[in-house]
Amino acid sequence: MKDTNKRGLDDSYSSGSADDNRRVYRDWAETYDEEFAGRSGYRFGRLIADAFVAAGGQGPVLDAGCGTGLVADHLPAPIVADGVDLSPDMLGVAERKGRYRRLIEADLTKSLPFEDGAYGGLTCAGTFTHGHVGPEALPGLLRVLRPGAICAISIRLPFFETAGFAEAFEALGAGNLISRPSIREERVYSAGSTPPEGHENDLACIATFRKT
Repeated sequence: MKDTNKRGLDDSYSSGSADDNRRVYRDWAETYDEEFAGRSGYRFGRLIADAFVAAGGQGPVLDAGCGTGLVADHLPAPIVADGVDLSPDMLGVAERKGRYRRLIEADLTKSLPFEDGAYGGLTCAGTFTHGHVGPEALPGLLRVLRPGAICAISIRLPFFETAGFAEAFEALGAGNLISRPSIREERVYSAGSTPPEGHENDLACIATFRKT
């Protein structure tokens, strides 16, 4: 099982295009929750949901890069959530859970099919990372949020530094688009689990902020 997770994770980090990502998650979707989130001890679905709620997040929330719905699995039931993801196969797994109001297939690096100010919050776990999405997606996501919307997102380290997230947050703050983010580092995988080989010490940060 660990080799399957390593192959899937390494393939996802080295993806060079949207089509590559769709292929990776097509092959991984049906076993993702049990093999990766379960056996690997992946923590960020729960951590992002908890951070969103702790910051006062309210719905409707857009779960960006929702995958199979690991964040929504941990959101309180009264919070209405919509999910958006590039992979139709991951969305198919999420749909069977029945937690989302709507699920939309879309590329976060392109113009999103939502009205301005449609959402009262944003969550995102595991999408701002190697081979996936960088800070260039933030303005488009902010467009669909209402003023005051709480955002809780994870960003893989060291991708945070190499992709320029600190500079992006500074520019968005200077433009009066977001509040100053609160950022903390966390281990990606829980102690006592079996992370993919070579990823045992992976770290990511959780950034929480408000659209101004």
